Amino acid sequence: MDVQPDDFERLLQYLKEERGFDFTGYKRQSLERRVRRQMTTVGVGSFEDYQDHLAVHPDEFTALFNTVLINVTSFFRDADSWAYLRREVVPPLVARGHSPIRVWSAGCSTGEEAYSVAMALADELSPEEFRARVKIYATDVDEEALAKARSATYSARELRGLDEDLLTRYFEADGDRRTLRKDLRRAVIFGRNDLVQDAPISHIDLLVCRNTLMYFNAETQSQIIRRMHFALRPHGTLFLGKAEMLLSHLDLFTPLDLKRRFFRKADDGAPVVREAVEPVRGAARRTEDFARLRDEALLSAPAAQLVIASSGELVSGNRRAELLFGVTSRDVGRPFQDLEISYRPIELRSLIETAMTERRTIWDHDVQWQRPGQEPVALEVQVVPLVGPDSETLGATVILNDVTRYRHLQDELQSANRQLEAAYEELQSTNEELETTNEELQSTVEELETTNEELQSTNEELETMNEELQSMNDELNASNEELRLRTVQVSELNNLMESVLSSLRAGVAVVDLGMRVLAWNGGSTELWGVREDEALGQDVGSLDIGLPVEPLLPLVSQQLAGAAEDATVRLPAVNRRGRPIEVDVTVTAMRRSAREVTGAILVMMPVAD
Repeated sequence: MDVQPDDFERLLQYLKEERGFDFTGYKRQSLERRVRRQMTTVGVGSFEDYQDHLAVHPDEFTALFNTVLINVTSFFRDADSWAYLRREVVPPLVARGHSPIRVWSAGCSTGEEAYSVAMALADELSPEEFRARVKIYATDVDEEALAKARSATYSARELRGLDEDLLTRYFEADGDRRTLRKDLRRAVIFGRNDLVQDAPISHIDLLVCRNTLMYFNAETQSQIIRRMHFALRPHGTLFLGKAEMLLSHLDLFTPLDLKRRFFRKADDGAPVVREAVEPVRGAARRTEDFARLRDEALLSAPAAQLVIASSGELVSGNRRAELLFGVTSRDVGRPFQDLEISYRPIELRSLIETAMTERRTIWDHDVQWQRPGQEPVALEVQVVPLVGPDSETLGATVILNDVTRYRHLQDELQSANRQLEAAYEELQSTNEELETTNEELQSTVEELETTNEELQSTNEELETMNEELQSMNDELNASNEELRLRTVQVSELNNLMESVLSSLRAGVAVVDLGMRVLAWNGGSTELWGVREDEALGQDVGSLDIGLPVEPLLPLVSQQLAGAAEDATVRLPAVNRRGRPIEVDVTVTAMRRSAREVTGAILVMMPVAD
């Protein structure tokens, strides 16, 4: 099928708009392969048709995200790397007195790695210290994986990376599964975070992000790595997957152990020393003084700041807002939408509504404002939702920061950089060739690792299918054994019946409802000279024996019709030796139950002379 190049990009844009998943920074080759795999599963041939399929079947989004976001993880995956973390990284964190230990597990999938960090820290701390100091933030974009992680319950196969000691100390039995101990579970906070779009968690001591960067292209990787650099404290530790090297970002991170993928945040300046402030005594601590101090701090803030209530009225504005936008104390209490600042220089009403609805900070980093008769002003706008202790949305604060001088400095810096780049053009060209080669090698490694993840995921699916097939095979073997036992019982019963019939001196014949011979014993053969194979299946009235059969037919019919009593008659006959004899013939109904007749039994006993 002819596929238009833009069809796949339109599908990615549709996913971003409908579900907030931004896959535009993912490597196209791997991403397209995973999407096509899901399209094959539902029987759709083109990206355009698959977009229509998603619109009609909303549940398909979950199946697609589960296919694209390969959740292959385990406890203490790559044991040698985790041994290094326990030996070299955890002890210095624990040794920092009583300061908090903050960990971020980015791309945590179903939670195994976040809980692995928790167990590694719990091994070094007392239970009281662990509860007081450790806080682990675990994030992912897959809500289904996060739901499983929050349950902290795993099957025996998912726990196979743990030794018996860890299972005993940190897990509790829950049927055929095990659940993480509650004190460890409470230390881990799970939440949705898109590494491409959302702000990073800050002041982190240890950041674990393993086999996640490899799915993104080089530009998006660089963006994410800079956010991770911002998230870490000075000298914080970054723990990556075995396919992720950071060779192009040595200005941000220095290797601690390159083989095991441990990196330390590069020194970005001397740490800020915060000296303790002596407690204020006397009247200076009064509540009124603190209130005035807070108000003055708001009014004198260097950035223009406005506070809007959830009902839509302007609550306050500082001096910078009055100077730049003419917002005065007379505007306090007015509907914000009636003020010019609500729509100029930027439409703020929709941003405020989005921030309060989604409870997240909204940024616009590039706002240009042309004031009449004045130089244009560059603004950076930030809208922050204000939430009360009871999680009720109180309103929002709008911060408009004048970054005109910063933009001018940026332009000057860019100009200087261009001149510098021209001076080092030849060196840069060589360096770019080396970097390109390195990126290609890194991309190849990451692609191989992605393929390995897919193969591992497929292998786990095959293992599950194999276990199901084994279970079905066990059930089939049990059924076969039961059938064999029943066959043996039937065979033994048939042998018993043959023995009984063979042991009788009288001739015995058994007929069915159609008067065909079902059984013919040895006594009958001895009496009339007709073998069993000759008699079986024959109509009893057509047997050529020395016994007149016609008088017996009415008696047989009566028994087949359900006569209550047996019928006996004495008939003259000629035996197989040609001697005349008299025979007593008894006809009995053969019953399966009191009401159901299945045939008749004829017992032929010669009368002694």
